[in-house]
Amino acid sequence: MQKINELLAANRQWAEELTAEDPQFFERLSEAQDPELLWIGCSDSRISPTSSIGLLPGEMFVHRNVANLVHYSDMNCLAVIQFALEVLKVRHIIVCGHYGCGGVKAAFDDSRFGLVDNWLRNIQDVMHKHRETIDKEPDYDAQLDKLCELNVIEQVANVGETTVVQDAWDRGQEVFIHGWIYRIAEGIYRDMNISIGSLEQLDAFRSKTFTKDGSLHAHY
Repeated sequence: MQKINELLAANRQWAEELTAEDPQFFERLSEAQDPELLWIGCSDSRISPTSSIGLLPGEMFVHRNVANLVHYSDMNCLAVIQFALEVLKVRHIIVCGHYGCGGVKAAFDDSRFGLVDNWLRNIQDVMHKHRETIDKEPDYDAQLDKLCELNVIEQVANVGETTVVQDAWDRGQEVFIHGWIYRIAEGIYRDMNISIGSLEQLDAFRSKTFTKDGSLHAHY
């Protein structure tokens, strides 16, 4: 219980500090949420999405799962995207992975951990699809890094291919999907120069992701 009590005490201190800076902050926050961003990221405990990009509570809607995947059968993720677009009217969806991702590594190594193996199967599909590109990297660590990047790229496309996002585009709603990746050892996010804002851009993105020799384009 001591740890739980410490957490509650830390929460009170955090709330007091925010209130001291802005006495009406929590009162305003309780009235409504109006974020402009939806974050789809990994559940890794070493990443705190909102605070690490300088945002406050209420400024970003967040969905996290193991290895930042977007499965078409995942009603949880799809419901989050739909709520974000149709109710909160977010304009930007950031899909963020990170180097050294344990889920990506498990898929890369073909490790077996139980139920989660089925969840990670999507990453193995990505790996098999881009095997030639991954094999061009000089060593294990570089290959794993490349798969982490490729996973982000594929999940960006997966977001764009959901009916929820395509319905939003069809009704003229501005929705942009971006791919980021994070290096925990540095604490820095890198924009992967991926931004998709229409079905036409999605189609172009899918056709131009790789050159004929299997190398990744730097910009989309």
